[in-house]
Amino acid sequence: MVWYRSLYWRIAVGFVALMACLLGAQALLVLWLTGQGGWLPGRSPADVGRLIASDVASALSANPGADVAQHLRERYGRTYRPFVVVLADGRVITGRQGPPLPGMLRAAYVRLQDAGIAVAPPRGAPFPEPGRGAPAPAAVPPEEPGAAGPQPFAPLDGRVPGGGQPPRPRETVTPIEVKGRLAGVVVVASGGPQIWFLLQAFGSTLALIGLALLLAGAAVASLVIFRPARERMRKLEEAAVALGAGRTSVRAPADGDDEVSALARAFNRMAAALEESHAARRRLLADVSHELRTPLTAIRGYVETLGMADLPLDADTRARYLRIVDDETQKLETLVGDLLDVARLEGGGAPLALARVPVAGLFERVADRHGVRMREKTVSLRTDIEPGAEAVHGDPDRLEQALQNLAANAVRHTPEGGEILLRAEPAGDHVRIAVRDTGPGIAPEHLPHVFDRFYKADASRSAGDAAGGSGLGLSIVKAIVERHGGAVTAANAPEGGAVFEILLPAART
Repeated sequence: MVWYRSLYWRIAVGFVALMACLLGAQALLVLWLTGQGGWLPGRSPADVGRLIASDVASALSANPGADVAQHLRERYGRTYRPFVVVLADGRVITGRQGPPLPGMLRAAYVRLQDAGIAVAPPRGAPFPEPGRGAPAPAAVPPEEPGAAGPQPFAPLDGRVPGGGQPPRPRETVTPIEVKGRLAGVVVVASGGPQIWFLLQAFGSTLALIGLALLLAGAAVASLVIFRPARERMRKLEEAAVALGAGRTSVRAPADGDDEVSALARAFNRMAAALEESHAARRRLLADVSHELRTPLTAIRGYVETLGMADLPLDADTRARYLRIVDDETQKLETLVGDLLDVARLEGGGAPLALARVPVAGLFERVADRHGVRMREKTVSLRTDIEPGAEAVHGDPDRLEQALQNLAANAVRHTPEGGEILLRAEPAGDHVRIAVRDTGPGIAPEHLPHVFDRFYKADASRSAGDAAGGSGLGLSIVKAIVERHGGAVTAANAPEGGAVFEILLPAART
């Protein structure tokens, strides 16, 4: 099976692709949300500061009494980067992210103080409480003893009060100049967006969107990935239930080339085998009934005739009727015995008594058993054993039974004056034993069925006693040979007549 046709691979790849699509969709939504109204992609903190400072300066130049807080809220209310604007008149304006960071306020007040603008935090608190557009409290001189004034930050020119190197800045400070005067400063936080800001700004929205995407993804996975497999498994289950109910003609849909299709094909093969087995069982019952009915009918008729008190029968007629009853009884006994043999052999009944069996001994017993009948029909028997085919490995009694059945079939279909050949030759690790007669052979349409139970091809053979037999002899031969791990075939010889060959394991020296 090609890997990409595997159901498990398709489910895995489909699930991974679905998860990738969901993650991509949520990432795009995050970018879209954070980019609404001033995300300013690709801008550094200094660029953002200059942009806001220029915008505020333009607004104040046009209208000194403009509502800067409302203006910034409309323009930059959704920017992801925290910033704060501290004006010279004391107003503190923050971005959408909420309260400004302490370092941002400290940097703003220090920069304004360096420019000579007295804006400072109140006594007892290092920074004022911010508010959108709220005025700052009165300034407190930083040199007052005990005042909790801010620690000086590095001025914009890099000087540090008291000497030393300036500290590494964590905020970007940009002045707001209106008509050449410093009107305030913009402080923008350096680095990426703060996690608390993203959670505060987009947490609930992203949670709802994520839940909606998860439900949508589960629905898509159920409909696209799992539902088709479930439907096919359900049909397979229905077929299995129908088969269990006795409907052997049912078949499961086996389209495709994945695991479910392979399972459906295996199920269909099993159902076909069961259907064939049931059909064979019905045929066997019909054949057995037919074969048993003939002798039983004859026995019953002659017994009823013999039992009639008012019917005078002479001694010869009575004796003839009794012989017929005896013959039919023997046929019935033979038929029952053959049926038991077939059932025992095909069902793996009694174990085989395996031993080294000389082929010459088998041929001799065949000649002894059928010698009288062959002499009556003036049929000659010829045997031929090639070197290397002197012995086979098997059960002596069962092998003799198989060979006797083939010989009886050959005697029955060989005309007067004909010949029967028993031949053994090596065939690798096996020995091939052939039984050939000089009869009319087997019609080609009958060859595939000669080993079927109760199958008789007598119409294609010679007349006379060819109509005898129960139709189970060749079935018994096949069962015996296959129990030995061999094979049996039937064909017509080129020079005429039928030839049966059995392949048996050779005996080890």
